[in-house]
Amino acid sequence: MGRRALRSEDGQAAVELVAALPFVVLLAAVLWQSALAGQAAWLAGSAARAAARAQAVGGDPAAAARGVLPGRLERGLRVRARADGAVIVTVPVPLVAGRGRLTSIDARARFEPQGAGR
Repeated sequence: MGRRALRSEDGQAAVELVAALPFVVLLAAVLWQSALAGQAAWLAGSAARAAARAQAVGGDPAAAARGVLPGRLERGLRVRARADGAVIVTVPVPLVAGRGRLTSIDARARFEPQGAGR
């Protein structure tokens, strides 16, 4: 009777692994997407500060923002300079799987304009 009980459980671990695998993959995708969104938020702030610095010294804010971002986050980048010296940078958060975007993140920075006589 002992041998039959063991044989009836042959493959049980493999079946459980196959059943749990989609959940493990889904969890990994959610964690990866969260990390990508966090990176986009961090880099949006850096790009906004770089763009505001460039604008303060008379440079190109869009070029400065692009210089901070990796290529994947540059696609869909929007840089808006305001009259008060502020710069608003919008960075898309790409999907982990596919070519779409999850959302966009706005970051704002402002530096006082720097004149040549200061």
